[in-house]
Amino acid sequence: MAHALIIGGGVAGPVAAMALRRAGLDATVYEAVPAGAGPSGSFLTLFANGLAALRAIGADGPVRAVSCPADTVESYSETGRFLGRRPMSGSGEAGLSPRTVPRAVLCRVLREEAVRQGVRVEHGKRLVGLTTRSHGRMVASFADGTHAEGTLVIGADGIRSRVRALLDPAAPPPRHTGQFTVSGRTGPRAALDGAEPAPPRTYRMYYGRGGFFGCTTAPDGSTFWFANVPGPELSRAALAAATPDGWRRRLAEVFAADRTPAAAIVAATGDDVVGVNCYDLPSTPVWHDERAVLIGDAAHATAPNAAQGASLAIEDGVVLARCLRDLPGTARAFAGYERLRRERVERVVALSAALARRRPVTAEERRARDAEVERRLARPGHPVRDWLTGYRIDW
Repeated sequence: MAHALIIGGGVAGPVAAMALRRAGLDATVYEAVPAGAGPSGSFLTLFANGLAALRAIGADGPVRAVSCPADTVESYSETGRFLGRRPMSGSGEAGLSPRTVPRAVLCRVLREEAVRQGVRVEHGKRLVGLTTRSHGRMVASFADGTHAEGTLVIGADGIRSRVRALLDPAAPPPRHTGQFTVSGRTGPRAALDGAEPAPPRTYRMYYGRGGFFGCTTAPDGSTFWFANVPGPELSRAALAAATPDGWRRRLAEVFAADRTPAAAIVAATGDDVVGVNCYDLPSTPVWHDERAVLIGDAAHATAPNAAQGASLAIEDGVVLARCLRDLPGTARAFAGYERLRRERVERVVALSAALARRRPVTAEERRARDAEVERRLARPGHPVRDWLTGYRIDW
């Protein structure tokens, strides 16, 4: 029986493992981070396309149970002027309204659901090498000195993918998008210094002078928020030395001149704050060879502006499993997977990169931008299902 070694236990890896089991294939997930460890503060949004892919493999229920829905997005200028409102894409379909969830919670729940469905997940397994034996089986070597053997390898190990580097040592590195992102969550009863929280099931987006700010209110009254701010790449040392208080003070300066709730929401946040550089992978030349293949951020990392990274990773895992189920031979299945996925994901990466603000905008540019946002949101019949979130997998 075919056995897949899945390197990476974030979003794409557990989804691929569950989809493979539904396709009649066995898989083990090898996660570099020790059990119980993981990031905090950061959160993400799953749109209808990602939720529909989870539903195809029976994994959407646990994710909905730990996330909160949103049906509407409202937009505002830096002066607090209301620019318009529209349904969030996909919100018109039953069970597919976009969901907000902490990244660490999503990864944990997907791993737990994979285990419940019969997948083995091993932690503390950082990949260092891959070799092919004479009979074609693959051997993965890990930093702790252990090894694992299987018939194929799936690289779901993120934007700094070791599998990608082993497949193609000349692969281009991730590209800094000219911005950094800070995200956080207030406490349920945080005092917002007079600022009004977003209504239930609504995202509020603020086009600030120095950055873009978005927030939504969870059912417990806490506020999830993020800020995309143009700026140069921060060094590893600077990121390691950054503290929640440091991020709060930095964002206070960014949003101080705006007449929006951004600065008050950031100030009301405790230590649940994390900041990161933003990167993407516009195009990865080599997605696979005959025995190993890339999925998720390992193949096509996207900037956060289109909020599609997790949903694309989920799509990848399900499409790859379908190809391995339906096409004869690993090589043909991998080629079919790439043929189905490359054009779509590179289009999304390009869209997200185009949305990233790389410098502060002038007052004239802000006025033109606000007018365009108003015109766009005022158009009748604004679609709630488009090429981006309307993608569905015929499992």
